Amino acid sequence: MQLVIGTTNRAKGRELTELLAPFGFQIQTLQDFPQALDVVEDGDSFAANAQAKACQQAIHLQSWVLADDSGLEVTALKGAPGIYSARYAGPQASDVENNAHLLAALADTPPKKRQARYYCHVTVADPSGTIRAESSGTCHGTIRLEGSGSNGFGYDPLFEVREYHQTFGQLGPAVKRAISHRARALRAIVPQLRQLASSGAWS
Repeated sequence: MQLVIGTTNRAKGRELTELLAPFGFQIQTLQDFPQALDVVEDGDSFAANAQAKACQQAIHLQSWVLADDSGLEVTALKGAPGIYSARYAGPQASDVENNAHLLAALADTPPKKRQARYYCHVTVADPSGTIRAESSGTCHGTIRLEGSGSNGFGYDPLFEVREYHQTFGQLGPAVKRAISHRARALRAIVPQLRQLASSGAWS
């Protein structure tokens, strides 16, 4: 059961592969397809972006494609950076630049009002571009005054997980695989994928 993970982000691809491989899927990423599309993420929601990436890429590659769109929503910033999380500090911004931009935006916000959540929407499309499964997941936390830890990517060094009192940057990958927004969204979609597989959808 070939399933292409619709990302060129190596860290994200590795994370998704580790989560899905035990269920019998043959996982590939867009790194394996030089001809893959560069889908424009111009949707007005995480769901719209995930759907566009999955459907367009599936038709182009003639393969089942799983795509996600995820990001950070900060309550004090009225949900920003939201769908602009990857380019919060500019179109080609690095993780370091995005983190610095977030800290600047929250400079006058006290610790007790720095609530945030990571949100992930996952869409799976078949080779015809038809959406066959969708799910979402969240992980709640707060934004620290400064980064801690070198694990993960994106805003992980700033995002403190409430129940652990550590950032995703400090927590190991095993813990992140268990509690992250992406892990929760994928766990929610796995039963749908297994049902599709058992129904012969991949044949």
